[in-house]
Amino acid sequence: MTDPTPRPSRRVRSGPRFLDAADAIALVRPGDTVAIGGSGGGLVEPDLLLRTLGDAYRENGAPAGLTLVHTTGIGDREGGGMDHLAQPGLAKRIIAGNWGMAPRMSEMVIENQFEAYNFPQGVMAQLFREIAGGRPGLVTHVGLGTFCDPRLEGGRLNDVTTEELVEVVELGGKEWLFYPAIDIDVCLIRGTTADERGNISLEQEGARLEMLSIAQATRNSGGLVIAQVKQVAEGGSLDPRSVVVPGICVDVVVVHKDQRQLVTHDFNPAFSGAVKAALSHLEPFPLDQRKVVARRALAEIRDGDVVNLGVGIADGVAAVAAEEGWSDHFTLTIEQGLVGGVPARGVIFGVATNPVAVLDQPYQFDFYDGGGLDITFLGFAQIDTAGNVNVSKFNKRVVGTGGFVNISQNASTVVFCGTFNAGGLRAVPGAGTLAIESEGRHRKFVDQVEQVTFSAEQARLRGQRVLYVTERAVFELGAAGLVLVETAPGVDVDRDVLEQLPGPIEVAADLREMDAALFTDVALGAAWRDRMIAGSEAAR
Repeated sequence: MTDPTPRPSRRVRSGPRFLDAADAIALVRPGDTVAIGGSGGGLVEPDLLLRTLGDAYRENGAPAGLTLVHTTGIGDREGGGMDHLAQPGLAKRIIAGNWGMAPRMSEMVIENQFEAYNFPQGVMAQLFREIAGGRPGLVTHVGLGTFCDPRLEGGRLNDVTTEELVEVVELGGKEWLFYPAIDIDVCLIRGTTADERGNISLEQEGARLEMLSIAQATRNSGGLVIAQVKQVAEGGSLDPRSVVVPGICVDVVVVHKDQRQLVTHDFNPAFSGAVKAALSHLEPFPLDQRKVVARRALAEIRDGDVVNLGVGIADGVAAVAAEEGWSDHFTLTIEQGLVGGVPARGVIFGVATNPVAVLDQPYQFDFYDGGGLDITFLGFAQIDTAGNVNVSKFNKRVVGTGGFVNISQNASTVVFCGTFNAGGLRAVPGAGTLAIESEGRHRKFVDQVEQVTFSAEQARLRGQRVLYVTERAVFELGAAGLVLVETAPGVDVDRDVLEQLPGPIEVAADLREMDAALFTDVALGAAWRDRMIAGSEAAR
C-alpha cells in the first residue's frame, strides 16, 4: 500500500502554526489518508477535530473520499468520535482496529458505503511504528487462523472490499502474516499541553496510546501532524520528561479549552496518576449473573500473575478483586498501555484508577505478543462447539476485534467470560444456588461462529489452556472441542446446559459443581481465595 515514489512533503519548516479547528481541518485534502489517534469514551480523542471535520463535510461536501486509519474504537456509542464522520462519501476506505464505539459507522460497513477492514489493535499500533521507521510493514504471527488471515477473510468486512491487504509469508520455516505500511497524509492526535515550540505533554490524559508513533509515521511520510490540546505553555517550559510528542513532529496545534479527559469526566486525577484514590470508594458490584461470572473467573488467577482484562463482562473481574482486597496479589494490565491499578468499566474502558505505569500502546502489545501475559479474561459474542470464539462480526453488527486477537493468541491461559445467553436472560443467584427464571432470546453457543476471532485449532497447537465461564456452566477446550467441567448448583445439567447447546459435546467424567460461595451476597474471603488458588494451580 506504500507508494515507493517519494512524495513532496506538506510540512511547514518554520515551526508549528496555532490555528483554530476549522482552519486546521481545511488543510485536509480530498482523497487524503488520515490517521486518527484516540480510544473509546473520549480517551485521548481529538474530539474537536473530528467534530469539525464532520461539520466541514456536511456543510461543503469536502474533503471527500478519505482513507481513515485508527487503532482502537473511537467514540461513545452515542454519535461521538468516528460517528461524526459517518456520512456517505466522506470516506472511501477505513482501516480500523475496532468499530464498536461508533455504531453508525458500523452500520455503514454493513450497508457497503465504503471499503472496510479490521486488523488487530496491536497490529495497528505497531504498524505506525513500522511506518515511522521506513520499513515495509509489520511481520507478525498475530492473526494466523483468524478472520484476518487472507485464507479466511483477510480482515475484509463487506462485499465492496476486495483488495487483499494481508499476505501470508514464510520466514525461517514458519508462517507469518505481513501487514503492509500505509502512506499517511495527515494525522489528528491529542495531548494536554503544547508549548510554543509544539512540544506536547499528556499529563491529564488517562493513557498515551500511540500518539508518538502516529506523529512520527506521519512526519516521515511527508504528511501534516495536527495536534489538539487543552492549553499552551511558554516555549521550553515543559519538563522534558513529560514531553510525549516533540515539536519536531508537530505542524499544527489547535487549542480546545473545554477538552474533557473522558466523555464521563472533566478530569479524574486518579486516572492520570496525579493522585492515588482509595479503592474503598469504587462503586460496588451488585450480585447478579454478571458478578457470578466475574467471581468464577477470578478463581483462575494465581498470586503474582500478570493479567489482562478485556472490555465487557470480563472487566468485572477487577471490581470483584478490589472488593475482596485481592488486587495487590496480581498485576492487571489493559491494552491501551496501562499497568497496574483497577481498570474502569463500561464506555471508558481503557483507563484505570491508580495505574503504576503508563506505556505507549505499541510496547504494551510487544509484551503481549511475546507471551508476557499469564492469564487473560475476555468476553465473547459467539462460541461454537469446536471452541472457536467470535467477538468481531455477528448478527449484522460489526464490532471489530480490538486487542482481542493479540491477547487471546498469546496469553498462557485464556478465560472467556460471558452469560450463557443474551437478550432477556434472567439467572438469579442467591443462597448458594442459581435460579434460571427466563432464557435469553439470543443464543451465544452456536453450531459455527460467523467469524473466527479466536481459533481453537491454533490454541491447541500453541498449548494454551482455555476456559469458557458462564453463570451456569464452565467449559474447557479439549482435543475435539468444548468439554463441560462444571455446572452451577440449582441448575439441571440436561435441561439448562446440554439441551441449550447446538450439538453434543463431551462431558467430563468428574463433572463438578461450581462453588456455592459464588452465588451468595457476602464477601468470599481469604479462605475461598486460598482454596481457589490451590484448585487453579492443580489445573495448570
